[in-house]
Amino acid sequence: MSEAVTGQGASVPVSAASRRFYRVVRVVFMAFFRSWLRMSVSGTEHVPTEGGFVLAPGGHRSILDTGVVAGATPRMLRYMGAETYFAIPGLGWFLRSVGGFPVERAVTDRAALRLAEQVLADGEPLVVFPEATRYSGPVVQPLKEGAAFLACRAGVPIVPVGIGGAEAAWPKGAKFIRPRRMAIVVGPPLYPPSREPGERVKRSAIRSLTEELHGELQSLFDQAEALTR
Repeated sequence: MSEAVTGQGASVPVSAASRRFYRVVRVVFMAFFRSWLRMSVSGTEHVPTEGGFVLAPGGHRSILDTGVVAGATPRMLRYMGAETYFAIPGLGWFLRSVGGFPVERAVTDRAALRLAEQVLADGEPLVVFPEATRYSGPVVQPLKEGAAFLACRAGVPIVPVGIGGAEAAWPKGAKFIRPRRMAIVVGPPLYPPSREPGERVKRSAIRSLTEELHGELQSLFDQAEALTR
């Protein structure tokens, strides 16, 4: 597939060259994570091998998490990221080059949501961090409803992922990545309720799926953290 999609007025290429670039970057990142951070990955059998789905990581404690979750699947992942990252020279180019697109977190960014729905409709995996930002500590914070909303709208599963050890490896404010063990644990997909064509997504369905996701993420986060000790 070779096309360009737009969000926040910026082109996000998904050309064959971009896909090749993503594969190279993933190989390099995984080699670093497995050697320096001794990262382990379990539960990859739960990741769909085709079709769109929302990959929802929990225990978002470090900027490392964005790269680490690529270990869950060899498929190219699309990322929704805060617009502030895309405004940074160099980093913004890199994020767009690997299929990322910005979302304005302070408001309901309808353009980014439409783009996210299109990504899923095209059969691509989309990464959404449901805690929305990085936190600290062992408790998965209350989730935003975006992941569940997109899954319900697109009729695709949510694949929950727990990330362990990220805060010890590279916490907020640290200048260097420490050689601490990391682990990611992928859980079974969560499916939104079925609905008839044209039927509106019920708020109750979004809330229920968000609550189910929160419980799964806390369990997976706990498992991942235990594997790093």
